[in-house]
Amino acid sequence: MDEVFRALADPSRRRLLDSLNARNGQSLRELCAGLDMARQSVSKHLKVLEDANLISTVWQGREKLHYLNAEPINAIADRWINHYDRLRAQTLADLKTALERNSMAHNNDFVYTTYIRTTPELLWQAVTDPAFSERYMGHGLVTDWKVGSTFQWRDGDLNIAGPEQVVLECDPYRRLAFTFHTFTKDLTAVGLSEEIIERAAAEPRSTVTFDMEPVDDGRVKLTVTHTGFPEESTVRQLVSGGWPSKLSDLKSHLEQQPAVLGS
Repeated sequence: MDEVFRALADPSRRRLLDSLNARNGQSLRELCAGLDMARQSVSKHLKVLEDANLISTVWQGREKLHYLNAEPINAIADRWINHYDRLRAQTLADLKTALERNSMAHNNDFVYTTYIRTTPELLWQAVTDPAFSERYMGHGLVTDWKVGSTFQWRDGDLNIAGPEQVVLECDPYRRLAFTFHTFTKDLTAVGLSEEIIERAAAEPRSTVTFDMEPVDDGRVKLTVTHTGFPEESTVRQLVSGGWPSKLSDLKSHLEQQPAVLGS
C-alpha cells in the first residue's frame, strides 16, 4: 500500500492515470502523444505505476497496452473505509466505481491484476479444481482441461453446459483461457432477470484468460483478461462487478488458508 500512495503522490503519474481514465488501453506512443513528457519519462512513470499495481499491461501483437487496475483502490477501501466519515467514504467509492466502470468506456476489454501471496501451483489448483474454486470464487469449471474440450460451469446447484463453452489454452501454472459460459434462463436462480439474460445471450461469445506469473517475495501476479465484448455490452457490465468480487475472495482464501490446498 505504501507503493500505491508513493505512486499517486507524483502529479505526472496522476496525469497518466487521468489519461487512461479518459481512454483505457493506450500504448506508450499514445500516452506520450497526449502528454507533454518525454518518452523516457513516461516509461519510467508507467513502470512505477505498474509496480504499484495501479495499471495492468497486456501485449497486443507487438504493442503493449496499458489499463487502469482497480485492485489497489479496493484494498485501500477495504482497509480504511471504516475510519473515514460518510463524505470521504463516498469519495473512495466514487473513485473505485470510476476505475472499474467508467475508465473502460473507450475500450471494452476487462483487465484486472492482483498479487496473491501463494505459489503458482496452489493458485492453479484453486482456479482449475472445482472443489476449491467453488468455495473460493463461487463457481467451478468441470472439465479435463484439454484444449478443445468443453466444460461445465457449476455454481451451487446451477450447472451450465454447452458446445461453445470450450478450453482454448491450458499451460499449467502459467496460462489458462476459455470461452465464457452460456447465458441460459437457469441464471434467474442467481438473480439475473430474463431480460438481462436474453440481451447477454444475444452477444458474441467472450473469452476469459488467466495469466499467472511468480514475482519476488513469494507472491504470484494474477491477471484476468476478459475480451470480445460489443459496444454497450450487457455481459461487460455484469463481469465488471463480478470478477473483482470473485478475485478478491480468491486472494483472501488463498492467503488466509494456504495449507488447505494440496493437503
